[in-house]
Amino acid sequence: MNLSNIEFERHSNPVDMIEFVAAANDWTFERSGEHEIAMTVEGHWTDYHVSFSWMEDCEALHIASAFDIKVPDVRVTEVMRLLSHVNGQVLMGHFDLWQQESVIIFRQSLLLAGGAEPTNRQVEVLLSNALDSCEAYFQAFQFVVWSGMDAHSAMTAVMFETKGEA
Repeated sequence: MNLSNIEFERHSNPVDMIEFVAAANDWTFERSGEHEIAMTVEGHWTDYHVSFSWMEDCEALHIASAFDIKVPDVRVTEVMRLLSHVNGQVLMGHFDLWQQESVIIFRQSLLLAGGAEPTNRQVEVLLSNALDSCEAYFQAFQFVVWSGMDAHSAMTAVMFETKGEA
C-alpha cells in the first residue's frame, strides 16, 4: 500500500465554526487566539469551562471541559482508579487528570484530516457529548475528592438509576 503525500488546502479555520455555533446559540465565549475559543457552560451540578482548540499538525478539533474540583495529593490515587472505571463507561472521549492544575478534564477530538470542515451539527454533538459525560460523572469525582469515598462506591452511587417519580 502506497501512501501519497497529498496536500489539502483548508479554506477556513475550524474554530470559526465553533464561534458561529456559539454566537447562534447566544453562548458567551472568548476567542483567545486564532486556534482557540473558550466558554463557560452552566450545567446541573456545576459550571464547565470548555475550550476548543484547532490542532493543525494532526488536523483535529480538540475539546476540553474542566470543572472546579481541585484534587489534593492524598486523593490522586483514588481519582486515578475512578478515571479507569469512568473511562471504561464513556463511549467517546475520555477523562483525565490535568496534573499541572490538579483538575479533572474531559477530552475528545474530532478528526478533520484531508481538508474536511466541521459542520455545526458535529460541533453541537461534540459539545453535547462532553457536557453529558461531565454531568453523568461529576458527582462520582465529587464523592471521591470531597467525601473520601472509594472509586467503586462512587461509581455505584452515580450509576444508580431510579424508576418513576415520587
